[in-house]
Amino acid sequence: MALAKLTIYPEPDPQDPRADTAIAVMFNPTTYSISKTVGWRPTGSRTPRGGGRDARANAPTASFGGGDARQLSLELFYDVTDSTSAQPDVRGQTDRIVQLTRIRRDPQKQRPPVCRIEWGGKSADFPFTGTVTSLHQQFLLFHESGRPLRATLQVTFSEFLALGDDPRTTQLEPSARVLRQRETLAGIAAEAYGDPAAWRTIARANGIENPFELAAGIRLALPKPDATR
Repeated sequence: MALAKLTIYPEPDPQDPRADTAIAVMFNPTTYSISKTVGWRPTGSRTPRGGGRDARANAPTASFGGGDARQLSLELFYDVTDSTSAQPDVRGQTDRIVQLTRIRRDPQKQRPPVCRIEWGGKSADFPFTGTVTSLHQQFLLFHESGRPLRATLQVTFSEFLALGDDPRTTQLEPSARVLRQRETLAGIAAEAYGDPAAWRTIARANGIENPFELAAGIRLALPKPDATR
């Protein structure tokens, strides 16, 4: 049985259908790391006289300031020295990762794509949804013409949570649904209420300011039909 490849799925780009293609890495990483920072802010207990921190305390009291996004770091290896191409060039492979850092031509999403990274089935780490926040390429071996044949890429994805999409919520309520690819709020409103104009009710219920900036996979609460009147 072939070893499953780590695969990156960029979100669809209506302006460039080729951007929808899944990217399977050439060689699986030998390691990966996931980091997360959790914010705690010192509140600073005061002395009875209102001075600075209490010198009798070993540490100040702290209040929770929220969690930062998880960071997934990968080191990817590419090598085309055995390629049958007349003019092998490793950049033909690595440029697909570079494209994940480029702003899309889609006028509704003028930003790099949100990606879903899958490897080894469903777990606490994968699938991982995020955007590339750091990319470093190093080319190691060259053809006599100067074309690079081997490279390592160090890439970091920062976790991306769309509005209403929080991992603390593990189950959908009966009056909720998941947004699918290419769906719109108007389409969901037409399906749920028989009235596409009721999309504003869904937007209000989910705190959505821009209905065109929604990523597939987010959870949407659907108000009761009476709330649309």
